Amino acid sequence: MKMQAIITALALTGLLASPAFAANSQQTKMADCNKQAGDKKGDERKAFMKSCLSATPAAASTPMSQQDKMKACNTQAGDKKGDDRKAFMKTCLSNKG
Repeated sequence: MKMQAIITALALTGLLASPAFAANSQQTKMADCNKQAGDKKGDERKAFMKSCLSATPAAASTPMSQQDKMKACNTQAGDKKGDDRKAFMKTCLSNKG
């Protein structure tokens, strides 16, 4: 009888640990994206966070080439013009990734 209780406890621990790991992973991703967002505000921040949070973890672990980084930053920059675009590109291209 004790053995069944131990097995049940271990099984429940495994089931409960999985969502906790997923939540911790999401929290880490959110913290990283917030850090990268820097001082962006309003729609610019919202668009950046959406893009950052939807990125796959595999892409984050593999360093991007400078050309790939430039393409990604150009896409994220969208309709920005002038000094706003220049500042965004500087921040985006300086991010490690």
